[in-house]
Amino acid sequence: QVQLVESGGGLVQPGGSLRLSCATSGHIFRINAMGWYRQAPGKERELVGMITAGEITNYAESAKGRFTISRDYNKKMSYLQMNSLKPEDTAVYYCNARIDTRSGPLDYKRESDYWGQGTQVTVSS
Repeated sequence: QVQLVESGGGLVQPGGSLRLSCATSGHIFRINAMGWYRQAPGKERELVGMITAGEITNYAESAKGRFTISRDYNKKMSYLQMNSLKPEDTAVYYCNARIDTRSGPLDYKRESDYWGQGTQVTVSS
């Protein structure tokens, strides 16, 4: 059973920084793209940014220049560094990963999207 667990959320003042982490566990053959999403109260979940297996990153306009996504292949983790935080960044942040859970290299690809439970980020003075 694959699990994703986010950590690092909390309360921060406007202009501050937070670093979110996403840890994966379970049987994982390969992690492909990893992404971060957020959902503010009364709004739909939206993409913050993503990083491919080849470490190509893509960000929402609201995140460009302020947020940075990275990943650690050995630890099977992803990170979201958030700087210059604004009150409108307040949301529950979710980690997402497209994971191949095949049993081995000769097995067929078994790829699915997995989600964490979310971590609250509140930006307020």
